[in-house]
Amino acid sequence: MTVTATELLNGRTARPVPLTRMGFGGAPLGNLYRKVSDEDAQAALQAAFDLGIRFFDTAPQYGLGRSEQRFGQAIARFGREEIQLSTKIGRLLLDCAPHQVTPEAFVDVPQKRIVFDYTYDGVMRSYDASRDRLGVSCADILLVHDVCAFSQGSQEASDAKIRELFDGGGYKALVELREAGEISAIGAGVNEWQVCERLLGLGDFDGFLLAGRYTLLEQDALDSFLPLCEKRDVGIILGGPYNSGILATGAVSGAKYNYADAPEEILARVRQIEAVCSAHDTPLIAAALQFVLGHPCVKTVVPGAVNAAEVQANAALLERQIPAALWSDLCSEGLIRSDAPLPGEAAYAA
Repeated sequence: MTVTATELLNGRTARPVPLTRMGFGGAPLGNLYRKVSDEDAQAALQAAFDLGIRFFDTAPQYGLGRSEQRFGQAIARFGREEIQLSTKIGRLLLDCAPHQVTPEAFVDVPQKRIVFDYTYDGVMRSYDASRDRLGVSCADILLVHDVCAFSQGSQEASDAKIRELFDGGGYKALVELREAGEISAIGAGVNEWQVCERLLGLGDFDGFLLAGRYTLLEQDALDSFLPLCEKRDVGIILGGPYNSGILATGAVSGAKYNYADAPEEILARVRQIEAVCSAHDTPLIAAALQFVLGHPCVKTVVPGAVNAAEVQANAALLERQIPAALWSDLCSEGLIRSDAPLPGEAAYAA
């Protein structure tokens, strides 16, 4: 079993970045919601590498540096030249008193507090600190983290961070790093496609890590954003293919959607999608994982995992054969948009 088929994220002034169809997302290894042992973390990373996964994404936020440190230990084993690596800017991690620690949704974190900083100095300081934690001289992709309204708490706050990025020199820093060849591509990692579209109107970005906003449940990004990405040759790294869990668990009690308990209308829609999947003897989670790869702009999908078994399960789901009739039935029942590009056998053949 391998997941080594690749797509290219095209850097504007440097080399393209080859991305395996499945990547490894580092948020869970920062102890998202629950503690993950170092042994399980390293086993998960090793299992991903052994299965042919070569794209690894992390961020300072994930466990206040813990995810990056764990990645660094694994990269030392793999060899830096063997993988493609992305991390993020926007949050500086500063030493602080115990009562000042800002773990957000992470547990068992180092004694650090987060300070948002999208200025020129903030970008450079963040990148330098990430390289130290990762034990590498460079990343392949550097992403602006969480300038969306969802993460900042309001549209006004999002607007202020975007102004800081451009007026404060953060975007200039990213472009300088790309032009110097220190990184190959720049983009943003966010939870909303609208802010990606806005950023494309302000700067020259290579790609976006979009979490949860193009899935089996949501295809509004087809209205304008994904067509713009096709026109501009902008790649998508697709995070959150399960919409925070419900497309993995199904419409069970306590199912999560968008990091909260799923509302009834979402539960009802998922039940309808599950019924179609069941009629075609296909697990909902497999359909959710493979659907997103049908779009030509989606270069890789990065589901989370906290141990080797979860990595192996994700890889098996990626390779599962799904009947073409499942997609046509979802379309005919109005459960996915008729203009959504659908996976073909070539997209998921082993």
